[in-house]
Amino acid sequence: MGKGAIFGTYYETESPIHALDPRTKFLGALAATIIGLFAWSPAALVMLCVFTAICYALAKVPVSAALRAIAPLMFIVVITMILNLLFVSGGEELLSAGPILITTQGVHDAIFFGIRLTLFLLIMCLYTLTTTTIDIADSFEKLLAPFKRIGVPAREISLMMGIALGFIPQLSREFSNIRRAQQSRGSKLPSAHKRRTTGLTALLVPLFTSVFRHADTLSQAMDSRCYRGGVGRTRLKPLEFTRLDGFAVIAIVILLAAVIGCNMADTMLEGIL
Repeated sequence: MGKGAIFGTYYETESPIHALDPRTKFLGALAATIIGLFAWSPAALVMLCVFTAICYALAKVPVSAALRAIAPLMFIVVITMILNLLFVSGGEELLSAGPILITTQGVHDAIFFGIRLTLFLLIMCLYTLTTTTIDIADSFEKLLAPFKRIGVPAREISLMMGIALGFIPQLSREFSNIRRAQQSRGSKLPSAHKRRTTGLTALLVPLFTSVFRHADTLSQAMDSRCYRGGVGRTRLKPLEFTRLDGFAVIAIVILLAAVIGCNMADTMLEGIL
């Protein structure tokens, strides 16, 4: 993965995080995200930041690459922070201008929610950076296998998920290539709001054409290989848990205990003060 990091692109290297079973990585990322929702004290939030930094260090993935990958999604973080800043009341008044009222509680919630969402994006980005599309699809098929008894199409769901994840970086590259091609032909891609729709048409029409072409190629490839929904399918590398996955579970338990301990300590300090 080069300078133009894309969310969903696999970062190829050898690390303990890469070696984990994809089911462990997904459940661990989900658990860390849920734990983050309960990290309401500053010390607990710092603990979660340290945990995320350690995971990136173990994965040998540059944080700068992850930040570039989640950059298109950061508008969600910004909007969430603005909403908390403007609509959360409580605490001391910091600024009052007409209907706008900013308080210390609003600033507190804006910072906390902003950090939480950023950590959530970084954790999920690390999962996609350290797990191949095939492993993600296989892990979801394994996790959904118990629901086959009630009619849940686990194989089909995992297949669609794998195809969707594979198309994300591909479509992003296609969009960049089309944009450069249009600019090289002298096409104007204005940024003004009134002309933005006209400019995007020159990009979206060939992009959707490319999407349909790739979809048709994929369907022909599946037909030529007599794909039958996983019937008789074998795997070159079957998924299996190792001792490393046990260490990962222990790390998640330690994180949970640390967050709970920090929250309790913060509550006790507030009671004393």
